Amino acid sequence: MKKSAVAIVLAAGQGKRMGGQVAKQYLLIEEKPLLYYTLQAFEKSMVEEVVLVVGRGEEAFCQSEIVDRYGFTKVACVICGGAERYHSVYEGLKQIKDAEYVLIHDGARPCITKELINKTIEEVKKKKACVVGVPVKDTIKVVDESGAVVKTPNRNTLMITQTPQAFTYEMVYKAYRKLEQSNVENITDDAMVVETMLEETVYMIPGSYTNIKVTTPEDLEIAAQFLGK
Repeated sequence: MKKSAVAIVLAAGQGKRMGGQVAKQYLLIEEKPLLYYTLQAFEKSMVEEVVLVVGRGEEAFCQSEIVDRYGFTKVACVICGGAERYHSVYEGLKQIKDAEYVLIHDGARPCITKELINKTIEEVKKKKACVVGVPVKDTIKVVDESGAVVKTPNRNTLMITQTPQAFTYEMVYKAYRKLEQSNVENITDDAMVVETMLEETVYMIPGSYTNIKVTTPEDLEIAAQFLGK
């Protein structure tokens, strides 16, 4: 029997913009690694299984010090990621067997909630391809190489894209397999893969402004505040 929803949690990044020696997913918030909070939300959600993708050589550490230590029973496997984000996603997809829907989430978004995960599952069952996001608050400028403003797009049509991004397994696997065989570059998220490779429609669903991605030291402080609430 197929699993309804499986999640791929991506934690293979080096987090160079954090400026430290420790990858950002292992930095501590209230004495627990950032990745703990991400996995905890999925553990409490309707997701049936989690594939955790980590950096090369970190598999055993994550299994013993995070998955086993904190009792995350939904983590089915801990695997090595690839050179780029999309390589890591494809490796995760190849590990999934008999799933109807796949949610792909950045491990560095620790403020994700079980409610938002469950809402994403409900929406992907209706729409087949959807991503969470929030409206931009600021005016956005498009500039050229010299820094000159070229265009000011209507911010009412602009959204900040977050994760999870959810798709039918068949759709997203087909898209990534096609990407692997192409020479397309500058892929920044999973929706872009589906849009580019299959020309499928991807729908935006309401996310949360607290669902931030920890990229800089300031982000870590903000995440700690959100998690403290």
